[in-house]
Parts: sequence; structure tokens; C-alpha cells
Amino acid sequence: MAEALINLLVEQLGSVVYHHTSEGVKLVLKAKKDVDKFRSTLKLIQNVLHDAEKKQVEDPAVRDWLDQLKDLSYKMDDVLDAWNTEIGKREAEKQETQGSDVEVRFSFRSNCFCVARLNEVTRRYKIGSAIKDLNEELTQIYIDKNKYSFQPTMHAAAVNVEQPNPQSLTSSFVDISTIFGRQDEKERLVSELLREGRPGLVIPIVGMGGLGKTTVAQFVFNDARVQAHFDIRAWICVSDPFDVIKIAKEILELVSRKSQNNSNVLQKLLEDIQEHIKDKKILLVLDDVWTEDQTKWESLRLPVLMETGSKGSRILVTTRKQEVAQMMRATSDMITLGKLSHLDSLKLFSSIAFLDREQDKSNKGFGDIAEKIVRKGDGLPLVLKTLGSLLLHKLTIREWEEVLNSEIWNVKVVQEEVFRPLLLSYYDLAMEVKSCLLYCATYPKDFEFGKEILIEQWMSQGYLNVGENEEEATKGREVFTKLAMRCFFQDFRQDALTKEIIGCKLHDTVHDVVQYLNQNECHTVEATGTHGIETSSANHRVCHLTLMSAPEGPIPSMISKLANSKILRTLATFDSRITAIDSDLISQLKRLRTLNLSRNNIHHLPEEIGDLIYLRYLDLSRNGNLRRLPDNVCNLYNLQTLRLAYCFSLEKLPDNMGKLINLKHLHVQACGRLQCLPKGIGSIRNLRTVDGRPSVYCSEDAEAFKFGDLRMMNQLRRLDIRISRVGEKCCK
Repeated sequence: MAEALINLLVEQLGSVVYHHTSEGVKLVLKAKKDVDKFRSTLKLIQNVLHDAEKKQVEDPAVRDWLDQLKDLSYKMDDVLDAWNTEIGKREAEKQETQGSDVEVRFSFRSNCFCVARLNEVTRRYKIGSAIKDLNEELTQIYIDKNKYSFQPTMHAAAVNVEQPNPQSLTSSFVDISTIFGRQDEKERLVSELLREGRPGLVIPIVGMGGLGKTTVAQFVFNDARVQAHFDIRAWICVSDPFDVIKIAKEILELVSRKSQNNSNVLQKLLEDIQEHIKDKKILLVLDDVWTEDQTKWESLRLPVLMETGSKGSRILVTTRKQEVAQMMRATSDMITLGKLSHLDSLKLFSSIAFLDREQDKSNKGFGDIAEKIVRKGDGLPLVLKTLGSLLLHKLTIREWEEVLNSEIWNVKVVQEEVFRPLLLSYYDLAMEVKSCLLYCATYPKDFEFGKEILIEQWMSQGYLNVGENEEEATKGREVFTKLAMRCFFQDFRQDALTKEIIGCKLHDTVHDVVQYLNQNECHTVEATGTHGIETSSANHRVCHLTLMSAPEGPIPSMISKLANSKILRTLATFDSRITAIDSDLISQLKRLRTLNLSRNNIHHLPEEIGDLIYLRYLDLSRNGNLRRLPDNVCNLYNLQTLRLAYCFSLEKLPDNMGKLINLKHLHVQACGRLQCLPKGIGSIRNLRTVDGRPSVYCSEDAEAFKFGDLRMMNQLRRLDIRISRVGEKCCK
């Protein structure tokens, strides 16, 4: 992530010095030489970053040096952001009072820098002083780099070779109907599942990460014979932690085919499951089980539940740990996956690396290197898929040889063999693509994230650096495609009509890798109750914090002690039931760029939410009891995305929404009580998306957004609202 961050800062500072020649800017920054010095030092450091990123894997001292550099870079980014925000506030106020029709653009990332009246001497002094202090820190970091004998490279971007126009996703993935080297295991599993007199209930599939346990289970789960044999089939991603209530709820939803959100009482959930599976033959797959805790397994009472079903019901479990099979008392029925044979490995690798390249496949030069690379893949399907995807667009023998001879193969410190080829594929990515991949560590394992949501979060963190005539969303989709083509993503969900990918997951082992690479910046904590949070350690360098399973009540104030609140840039919650946010906590999180509070039970937000002036992304979707937003939310001048989808009780948006001059994406779909938008929406010139289906209308009401107000919104790419019917009332 350091490479992308430094590259962005170099461009920002270059924009200040060379493009923005206003005398006002020069005065604020005190002296051009201060900015010049900072930028030139960054460029010198930039030349060794690619080597440093590789060496950090095996040298903790290098990782610490990179962390110091990232800390400083974030500070400089904050300085630039603070000044840019001040200008934005002034321009927004000017536009609001004067009703100016002139398009306002102000960003260090663009080639146009509009300066309002900047006469505050104190503000000038603070900006100039901050840059001077950061210069001194950067100089010391530059001196310290000599301790590590980094090898300089060409400009950081030049070490990444990627195709400018990637192929479509559908031509880049292995056909999932084809399985290499697992036919025996598949047939054995199918046979065991269909055998009526079989005594065992639980069948575990055991193997290390990357061996294809989940893939084998999926083939069996979807086999036509299995589908015909079982009345009910249910697939549960368990992962870690082993949450008994959550697992029971998911099983109930799958067997009843209804959403179940009402009960948190385990006994009631288990009774409901029994009712739905009674006298039915059920196949239950528990994918990725980690816990060895006998108590948790027994509390779920699955063996007892399955007895309610018809004879022949089965539980299929995938796990990396034989201890799990022992806990389930199913070791005699355990199927252990081994590595693929060399021949099967070569078939799998070639099916990806030589896709649509039959001529190269028959080339002896490519064939010899493929043999050697496959041997390094060591029979691990995930590794072979990753390597195949890495080499798919490398069209010369020299490029294949560079992969074969890479130093990454010699890394010893990583904990699993699969890490090495994944790291190899990671280091081959362009700088901004690396940052986007690493940000996925903010999601829990086995979580399906929406493509557009992920892209909007990348935007909020400034990872999608675009030119003057480029769209960030378009760039984000290109990045997503590149990561998908490299097999970093899996389990794709498509739109039924357009067939466009709308959601996916990270493979568990890929998740392990991005967490490993991002361990000092991303931190996940598990709430254990109203009085505590479970965490292995606190880290003052954490800037992306994920909170899991927070109970009903206010958001735990202890989170401010788990990270340096002055640098925290992301706060996200998952599987939580938060009802309120303390205003004192908000006051500690002033540097947030991304705030995800979706799928909670928030009733209202404090006015202090408007103090998060650097916020770019705010997700409050699926908070069913949220009726209104505070007026101060309109002070979020930098806000780019506001998600309020499925807030069924939402009645009205603030009247001053026009102050959100940088808002690009507004999502208010399925907000049943919200009938119209405030008139101020029409003055937001940067809006690209307004999604209000099916309940939001254009209206001729004087205080509401009118159809005619669309004339000034020339940046719109998507509009989903309706024209008001005659006599229909809109919100006031």
C-alpha cells in the first residue's frame, strides 16, 4: 500500500507546485522550496519502494520502516485534505448564498484549483508549519533507508506489466464444470452420501488451505444425483468465529426459505429447524469449520436435529484441521485431500495460462517453463490457478522466466506454502490495484461484498487516481476486473438480467494473505458483550477498524482505545445490532473517510455527525428504524457516497442537501416512507447516481425536487426515480 500512497502524494504535490500558480497558494504553503523538497525526497524513496515491499515479508525491520513512511504519508495527505476541505467549505457557502451557476471544482487531485478568499493568517501558518515539520521527518526516513540496501528500480509504475484492455471476465475463468485430479474424491463422496445403510452422520473433508476442499464440496453439492437424493440441501459458510446463533439462523433461513431475524434464543431456533426438516432427507454442508471447542459443537445439537429428518440425512464439513473431525467424532469417515499429481497440476495450470493461446501451448519454450512453474506450485489448486492467471497475459518467454526466477519463491517466513505464489501475483499488480486489494481486509472472511459498494469505498480512500476526463467509478470497475482475472475473487453473483457481476467473495487464503500484508493498518475486533471487546492487541498504526458482532445498544466506546483515533480512516461494523452512536466517540474520529454502519438498528444520528468533514462514504442502509438524518449531515462537504437503501422508516432528507457539493452517489431505494427528494438535490452538479426505486418521485411541489431540476445535473449516469402522479402528495 505504501507504493500507491506515495505515488498519489507525489502527484498531489506536483499539482500544487507546478499547476496551481495562484499567489494565494504560494503564500499559504509559505515557500515553494518546502513543497519541492518534500516531493523530491518522496521521489527518491519511490525508486526503492518496490524492493522494500518485497523485503518486508521476511524482514520485520523493513516492515517497520515502511510503516513509518506510511504514517508520515497519511499525515501529509491529511494536511492537504484539511486545506482542500477549507476551500470546499468556503465555495459551498458562496454557492449557497449567491446561487452561482458556475461549476466549482477544487481538488489537489485535479488540474483546476479554485481559491476563494483565504486571508486567515493562522491557517496559512499552520499549513506551512506542518509541511516544514513533515519535511524533517521525511528526511530522517530517507536517511534510514540506507540501512537496508534496497535495490532501486525504474519508476514504481514501470515494474508492473498489465494489459490496458483486459479480456472479459467470462473468458478468463476456469469452467467450473471441469475438475482436475479430484474425480476419485468426488465419486467417493457422492457414493457415501447416497448409501442408505451408511452408519456415519458427519463426513469431513480435511486439507490445508488452497487444496480445493470447498471446490470438491461444491461439485458434490451440485451433482445431479445428490440433488435428486436429498429433499433439502443447505450450504453454510461457518468460518471463524463459530457463532452458534448465527449458524442456527442461517440453517433455519435455508430450510424454511424465509428470512429469520426475530429470535436470538437458540432453543427456539433449533425447534423451528426441527419443524421444517421433519421427515425430510437433508444434506447440510458446513464450509470452513475452525473451532475445536466441543462445547460449541454440542450446543448446536446438529446430530439430534438431523435425527428429526429422514434416514440418510448427512452433514458434510470442510476444514483445515483434523482436530475438527475428531471433535465431531468422524475421523473414520474423514476424506483427506492431498496435493494434485504433476499431470493434473499441469492440466489445471494450462487450462488457465494458455486460455485461447493454443499456439503458445505447443511451443516448447513455454512448455518447458510451464513444467518448472507447475512444480513450484507444489500440487496446490489455488496456487496453480493464481499462477495461471498471473501468466495468462504475459505473452513472452522472458516474462515467464522472470516469474520462474523471482526471489519470492525463497521467502521462508510466510506461514503457508500457498502464500508465496499469491505474493508473486500480488507484487505483479499495479500500485493502485494493490491498495484496492489490501482494502478488502476490512471485510470478514466469507463475506459477500457488492462490487459497486467496494468501488465506492475505494473512491472514499482516494485509491482510484484518475485524470481530468476519467471517471473514478469506471476506473474502479477496471481494477475490479483485473483482480477478478487474477483469481483473487471467487463465488461471483451475477445480475439475472444483465449477467453483470454484482457481488463476490475473497478466497479464505487470499484473505489470509491480505491480512498478513496489511496487519498493521487493518484490525478486526470481536465484541464479546456490552462491557468488553475481544482483541489480540491494540495498534497505534491501525487506520482501518472493523467491529464484529456488537450487541444491541450504543456502539462500544472502547473502540477508540484499539486504534489511534486521530488517524482512523475506516470504521465498519458487521453482524452487529448497534442502536446509537455516542457524540463523544464521533468527536474522536475526525479523520474518518469511510463509515459503514449498515445492517444495524440505529434510531437516530447525533448532530455531531456533521463534524466528520473528511468523510467520503457513509452507509446507513438497512437501519429500519432510522426516520431522519440530522441537518448537520449537510456539512459533510467531502461526502461522495450516501447509502440509505432499505431504511424503511426514513421520512425525509435534510433541506440543505445542496451543500453536499461533492456527492456523487445517492442510494435511497426501498425507503418506503420517503416519497420525494429535497429541492436542493438539483444543485449538486457532481451527482452521478440517484437511485430511489421504487418509491421516490419527482414532484411539482415547491419544496421538493422537480423534474425540471434535472437540467443542471449534467453528470448523471444513473437515475431511478419516478414522475409524480396527479394528486399524489410528497413529503414536506
